[in-house]
Amino acid sequence: MALRELSSLEKYLGQKKANKYSTQGNKKVPVLQNNNGPPLVGLVTIACHLAKEAKRPELLGDTAESRAVVQQWLEYRVTKLDSCTKEDIKTVLKVDLAIQDREQYVNVTRWFDHIQHYPGVRHHLPPVVVLRNRIYTGRLH
Repeated sequence: MALRELSSLEKYLGQKKANKYSTQGNKKVPVLQNNNGPPLVGLVTIACHLAKEAKRPELLGDTAESRAVVQQWLEYRVTKLDSCTKEDIKTVLKVDLAIQDREQYVNVTRWFDHIQHYPGVRHHLPPVVVLRNRIYTGRLH
């Protein structure tokens, strides 16, 4: 799945030349065969490299705080979603979750809302309304 995501990122960034990827280990960690130096290992490392190479530093954050938020969500992707089954990932990332379901994934909902408002991400698609305030406490009264 990570190799497909990196390929999609390359297309989004408008890179003309496709990079050569492989995987290592039983967790299939992506590896970028780099002509300018040693291979780059890991989804986050490669994604950051591609954004810098495409001269799109705004994707990685313009301030120390926004860079930290981007790193937080990239790490969330690797540490949380990589350990989920494909069905669980679909549930977590599904845009049309019921409000009660969104409560369970409030951080992902917040991230999605942030990403969809980034310039150039949504293109021609209408915004998805994201409710951020908590409605349910999760406890019975």
